[in-house]
Amino acid sequence: MYTHHKQIVTAGKPIEQATKAIIMLHGRGASASGIIALKDHLELNDYAIFAPQATEHSWYPYSFMAPVSNNQPALDSALGIIGDLVADIMGKGISQENIYFLGFSQGACLTLEYITRNAGRYGGAIAFTGGLIGEKLNMANYTGDFNQTPVLITTGDPDPHVPVSRVNESVGIIKGMNANVTLEIYNLRPHTITAPELAMANEILSR
Repeated sequence: MYTHHKQIVTAGKPIEQATKAIIMLHGRGASASGIIALKDHLELNDYAIFAPQATEHSWYPYSFMAPVSNNQPALDSALGIIGDLVADIMGKGISQENIYFLGFSQGACLTLEYITRNAGRYGGAIAFTGGLIGEKLNMANYTGDFNQTPVLITTGDPDPHVPVSRVNESVGIIKGMNANVTLEIYNLRPHTITAPELAMANEILSR
């Protein structure tokens, strides 16, 4: 089993000049540079952009619906990388409410898991096809108050990797922690990111 090393690809404004920061999390088999390429479709003019690279191009080895123990130590390592990156960004003077998150697929699952374990007021979070992680969700992991952080969650129905039932369960938990959640389920949409989803993401990013 593997853990992750801190390999961060950056783009956008230098953090010293940026007013906002975004952490972008790639999917299984993909790369940090691949997810950063989405910036060409997103309104990120004032952002410092950070994309961690997963070891072996995967944040955890098995399905996000597997028992959490099966995905250790990779999962805790991945969450730790994000936590360290958030601390680094805040150490450079960008407040938590100006930090945004975006992930696709495995990266969307990791995005939701991180923010829900560390709920607070963020700039926003965008989860393109994802849900909270675990065979059964451990509510003891999820604490805090999102204070109306905007959260966009999108998925296809059906999706080959992410059951809509888990997406709905995740939305219920996150809403219950005082997030302002937008959920969009697309009938028969393939496992990808579509133009309407990017447009909804830009509504959050351009606020």
